[in-house]
Amino acid sequence: MLVLGIADGQTSGACVVESGKILSAVNEERIVRMKQARGFPWKSIEEALRLAGADCSDVSAVAPSDLRMGLRETVTAWPGWFEARAEDQDRISKLFFRGASRLSSVFPYVPGLRAAYYGLRTPRFVHRRRRIGQILADEFQIHAPVRFCHHHFAHAASAYHTSGFEEALVVTMDGGGDGHCSHVYSVRAGRFKRLATTVSYDSLGNYYAYVTALCGYKAKRHEGKITGLAAHGHPAYKELFDALIGCEDGRLVNRGRVLFNGALDYIRSSLPPGWSHENLASTIQLVAEDVVTSFVSHWLEITGHRNVALAGGVFANVRINEEILRLPGVDNIFVHPGMGDEGLFVGAALAMSHEIAGREGHTIEAGNLPDVFLGTDLEEAECENALSAAGLKFVRPAHMASHIADLLQSGHVVARATGRMEYGPRALGNRSIMYRPDDPSVNDWLNELLRRTEFMPFAPASLEEASDKLYLEATGGLDTARFMTTTFHCTPWMREIAGGVVHLDETARPQIVRKEENPEFYAIIEEYEKRSGIPAIINTSFNVHEEPIVRTAGDAVRAFLDGKLDYIQLGPFVAKGPPGAAEARRKATERRSQRKPVPASPA
Repeated sequence: MLVLGIADGQTSGACVVESGKILSAVNEERIVRMKQARGFPWKSIEEALRLAGADCSDVSAVAPSDLRMGLRETVTAWPGWFEARAEDQDRISKLFFRGASRLSSVFPYVPGLRAAYYGLRTPRFVHRRRRIGQILADEFQIHAPVRFCHHHFAHAASAYHTSGFEEALVVTMDGGGDGHCSHVYSVRAGRFKRLATTVSYDSLGNYYAYVTALCGYKAKRHEGKITGLAAHGHPAYKELFDALIGCEDGRLVNRGRVLFNGALDYIRSSLPPGWSHENLASTIQLVAEDVVTSFVSHWLEITGHRNVALAGGVFANVRINEEILRLPGVDNIFVHPGMGDEGLFVGAALAMSHEIAGREGHTIEAGNLPDVFLGTDLEEAECENALSAAGLKFVRPAHMASHIADLLQSGHVVARATGRMEYGPRALGNRSIMYRPDDPSVNDWLNELLRRTEFMPFAPASLEEASDKLYLEATGGLDTARFMTTTFHCTPWMREIAGGVVHLDETARPQIVRKEENPEFYAIIEEYEKRSGIPAIINTSFNVHEEPIVRTAGDAVRAFLDGKLDYIQLGPFVAKGPPGAAEARRKATERRSQRKPVPASPA
């Protein structure tokens, strides 16, 4: 029985699930080439069905995520949270946003305001539910029953059903969805028992978004920059933020009673003269770690669980995830690879698939996610045509892994696009840019070439067998680290020899690579270790800034040339970049070296 999962909100996409197994999953952004594409996933539905080898008539049920949302039939790029609010054509939403910004302090005492808001918007919700069924029938000839899934239950289902845990504490946390910012579940043998919900008014994710905006970035789009920037400062404003957001008896509490633009104004006016972005980032990072670990600790004590499964945008914060792993009583954590809204359609489909199996008297055994290579494949002819069209000369190495390892050891940057594209926000070897990990300067010149303003170092892809040599206290997080969803503190040896991937706080965000999951990528790292003694390479996503990760061979060649990189592996072929790549790197290094450095944290 095939279930089609779809999401048409902030980050849209589609997947096909059969008896609890994900056959395909793709986000709309990769196809339409717009970062965080939002709206109805027209092309993702077609692609997900094609990749699953399914026909529209094979679909037995459709599971869209989100209950309380209007329909956006035209796909557009997500511009950022405050920018999206300014563009919103829904008059009721605009009025609520403005009113909530001004009257947020009275919200807890006038619960009817929230109910009135959703009551006024109910016609839009009803229209969407009807219209999606019409679109599926009229445009795709899908006549299967459609059942909408709550935003946070979709997150929870995605986390639990891909974790491999038989029993677990499941926690979701984000800025907000369907009126909530968090759900807590105790799950045993696939049975979900909801223990707590938190309304969006008390959202920790929103406070992280406010800081993102105050630092000059786009809220609910660039929070990862704040996570990286945090290590460059110190938590000078912790007292202020402790008074704004906290955890009390297992509840998230908006102590500041501020929202939206009102929150921005209040925080800005409360900061001391001359406040710094670095210290503000450090503050919200520490406060977020404290709040989340207190929250999770409370529910661990209540339930007695020792496994924790996580999803929701807050858990895109890899440092928070490591702190959860280090909590007393936690044996294992798992963070769903598409932890943000990009994974909602997978969660909705998994939830429905398991529900249908239960109704029919079947049991789907718990199992971990084998891999996330669930997207578009690259055909050999497509790769050859794309290279030829760009005028690139290419070879077909007899021993690809050795050939790539030689290039990396020689100091070249190698882009790699081969096999099926990864699902989720991380590139995990099939749409990646690779480089040696022992060059600390790489963060300057490669970010410059890719037009990125990142403060996190590049991530290492490392052999699973070398984990103890590279990382500290990583055992319970190795499975989730296959998807680059947590940091680990690094061993002294790792800190000494891999300066290109170790952050100022002595952590790295690794991809643990298993031979059985991606043997060709594993072989490249293995061959590189033979040459260098280092069982890891740099792996960063194959895209330039503000563009989605590449999907097709044509996307890959364009990004390769745009980034002025040295070599590209495209399917079974390897091509050298045009003359000028080395000079572009030299100039990028010079430009970066002339910029004012980010100040280090005071002792």
